[in-house]
Formats: sequence, structure tokens, C-alpha cells
Amino acid sequence: MPTLNWLTRDADIHAAARVPYRLLEESPDLSTGDPDAANMLIQGDNLEALKALLPFYAGQVKCIYIDPPYNTRSAFEHYDDNLEHSKWLAMMWPRLELLRELLAEDGSIWVSIDDNEGHYLKVIMDEMFGRNNLISNVVWQKVYTVKNSAKYLSDMHDHIICYARSKSQWYPNLLPRSDKATGNYSNPDNDHRGPWTTNAVQARNYYSLGTYEIISPSGRVHLPPTGTYWRISKDIFNKLNSDNRIWWGQDGDSIPRIKKFLAEAKDGVVPATWWPHSDSGTNAEAKQEVRQLIGNSGEIFLTPKPEKLLKQVLIVATNPGDLVLDSFLGSGTTAAVAHKMGRRYIGIEMGEHAVSHCVPRLNKVIDGEQGGISKSVGWQGGGGFRFYRLGPPVFDEEGHIRSDIRFSVLAAHVYFSETGHPWRGNTASPYLGLHDGRAYALLYNGILGDKGNVLTRATLAAIREEIVRKDANFSGPLTIYGEQSRLTPATLDREDIVFKQTPYDIKART
Repeated sequence: MPTLNWLTRDADIHAAARVPYRLLEESPDLSTGDPDAANMLIQGDNLEALKALLPFYAGQVKCIYIDPPYNTRSAFEHYDDNLEHSKWLAMMWPRLELLRELLAEDGSIWVSIDDNEGHYLKVIMDEMFGRNNLISNVVWQKVYTVKNSAKYLSDMHDHIICYARSKSQWYPNLLPRSDKATGNYSNPDNDHRGPWTTNAVQARNYYSLGTYEIISPSGRVHLPPTGTYWRISKDIFNKLNSDNRIWWGQDGDSIPRIKKFLAEAKDGVVPATWWPHSDSGTNAEAKQEVRQLIGNSGEIFLTPKPEKLLKQVLIVATNPGDLVLDSFLGSGTTAAVAHKMGRRYIGIEMGEHAVSHCVPRLNKVIDGEQGGISKSVGWQGGGGFRFYRLGPPVFDEEGHIRSDIRFSVLAAHVYFSETGHPWRGNTASPYLGLHDGRAYALLYNGILGDKGNVLTRATLAAIREEIVRKDANFSGPLTIYGEQSRLTPATLDREDIVFKQTPYDIKART
């Protein structure tokens, strides 16, 4: 398969491996709503944030949508959208690599882009995800009026390039049938089966049984129009006709067509590659949505995406409860739409607008704001999200856990990586908590004083005492993190213990 080469390619394709694993530290003052909500907003460099997420979510994200800088040479503050071509590719490659690792086997990734880098993006995504996993290049009509001031052609569309992690395991959902599509059905002959539309009987593809004569109710003889064939056999046609599934026109003389009843149609329509503004919104609508949320005093992103566009993506690519990720969150549209549609989400933003734009927008969503898609999906409010910032690297240059990593930070990291829920434990106890019938404990940073961070019979007894104090009836499996274990495999098995090296095998996941 052809590959794309650029100045720093050799270094860039190994860039993700050089990114340190960092901890995620919650900022409770910026978190909102249900403390158990499985939604995250992360402020920080998205390459480092994606690496930090691997222990939590590798292979679990159902849908990734990103709207990276387009490299249009129209730089704006939030992103350096004036990158030289090689630098743009260098920026994208490691991020796509980590996004691929986070994507579920039945998941898909959707990337908004324009003509400046779209075709180069397609080539590197062919290499990254496999050319056979390309789903399509969706064309989105971002504006609906021609700019007469355009020097060459008036730019009216963007691309959304979509790949599956494994095309054999990915299946799109149908889009809801629009009122316009439903309006194409009628019932001029008062058929008891209800409204219907028609499909042609003829087709251009050769069919060996498709050259017979058809006689209409008026006696007129019909043959397939020149260059076409009937696409069903005579026997099938006669059966359809006898079941009043052939329409001859009001005069009973027209070339026959096959009736298709609304009651027998699929629940939706197959997604197409052309997404008009009437279905998916426009840049102008997106700017208005942001203004309504942050007011005219706040900065508006140059090309925000409307909620209707993200709704369309999530309908096709996800179901309620699925996990959605956007690592170029911008003004927070993906997270807002996912929240309203009952999807779990992770949003990553690097600048202060994570606080100035995304947090207030999601707070208003939780309060039940009625902008964007709220009315169309029946949104009334609720839920919550946790706000995180990137903490220090887990390991120092020698591969040891950094001495400044606090117990509470590592405990939260360990517990969340195991359970997917925020930790609300006691910083004076190695026992982290119980989730789905399994207990978790961490031996770290002298939590048991002179007993150390090594799993021995003494530290195990101390952990068991803490568990009994909190959950007297618990006798189930136990996962313990520590520097090392001095218990034999047989003892661990007998005690129903899974031991993991603190904080887990992160170093192996480069």
C-alpha cells in the first residue's frame, strides 16, 4: 500500500511511545452533577491526555469524533491553525495512533477536515487504520449560500472521513425517517395496507429472466425500456400483481411500478454520504448556539460544529450508553450532544476555554438548556461530569514511580482505572473500596507505616482488617496493587487475590 512521506516521518511514527504516562487529577470545584456519572472533561495537551487514558479505556471507545485544526493559514488563538504541512502531519500521526488504540473493535472514528489537508489525512488514515476499513467520506454542507466574493469557487462543504476499527464488526444505525421522506408515501387507491410509494420494475443490470412482455389492465403491451431489463422474473411479477402490489398509474396504462408500503419499510433510512444543511446544520448555526451559551462577550471558535451534525454522527455510530471521545473538544459540542443523547463521553481541551467554554456549556446542559438538539431529543436536564487536569508523569527517567506522586492521586487513578468510577475513599487506608463484588487495595507511599508497600502476610492481614471494618460480610475476590508480592502464587490463588505491580503494567503499554 502506498504511504505518505514527510520531513520528520521517521521520528513522528514513534512519537506516541515517547509520551510519558501522566496521572489524571480531578478538580472537584469544576466537576458538576452526579458524582458517579461516567463522563470526563480533561484539560491538557491532548496527546498526553490520550496516553493517560489508555489504562482506563484502551479498546473501549465506540465512537471517536475529532475536529482538528484544518491548517488553513488562518491562525487563531485556540489552535495554531497555521502549521507548515510536515508539522501538521507530525501533529496528527501520534494522536491518530493513540486514538486507534482507544477505539473498540466495533467502533468508528470520524474526522472533520477540509480540502487543505483532507486528502493527505486520507492517506495516513489508510495506513493507520487499514484501507479496507474506510467506511466513507461524508460531505457536509456547512453553508447554504454562495459567496459572490469568492476568488475561485465558493467553498460550501467540509469532509468527514470515517473509518472503522474493524469494518467486519462495525454496523451503522439507520437515520430516522424525515417528515419529508414520509411525505413521499400516499394511498391514492385506498389500499388497506396504508400509504405507499413505488420503485421502478426496470433496471440497467442484465437479467436473463427480465425480457418478457407485460400487459397492463388497459391491454397495452410493455417491454423493458431500451437498455434496461425487468429486474424480477415474470412469475414474481405476476404474484406481486395478484397481491395488488403493482401500480399501473391512475389510468391503468402506465409502465408498471412496484408498490412499497410505509408499514413494511425499515424503521429508518440508510445513511448517505451527502449531509445537507437541513439535516446537519451549518457553521452559522453552530456560532449562534455558542453565543446563546456564553454570550457575545465570549470568544467564538472560527468554525464550530452545530449540534445537529454531531447528533447525526452519534445516531449512525452509537447507541445509548456507548462511550464517545473527542480530543479536540473546542467549544464542547460533542460532549453536549453526547450528554443529551444518553451517551457516555470523554472530552479533551488544552486551553483555558476548557474552563471558559466547555464547563459552563455542560453545566447548562445539566440544568436542562433547550438550545441545539434539546427539543428534538426531549432533553430535560440531569447527569454530571468530572473535570480533570493532567498530573505529573507516573515514572521518572529511570522508570520508577515519581516520589512526588501522592497516595490520594494514585489511589484515585488506580480505582478509576479498575472500576470506571471516581474514588471516594479514605486517604489513611490501603482499602480503596468495593465494586461489583470485588475489593481493591493499594500499598503505596507508606500507607501502612513501617509495614511497607510490599504484599506480605502482615500487610494482607492489615488490608483484611480494613475490609472487615467497612464491609463486614465481604468474602469475595481482592485486587491489590503494590511494589511486589512475597506471597506464593498458590497463596494468592487460595486467597482469591490478583496482585498487580503499582500502579499497573503501564510501562508495558508504550
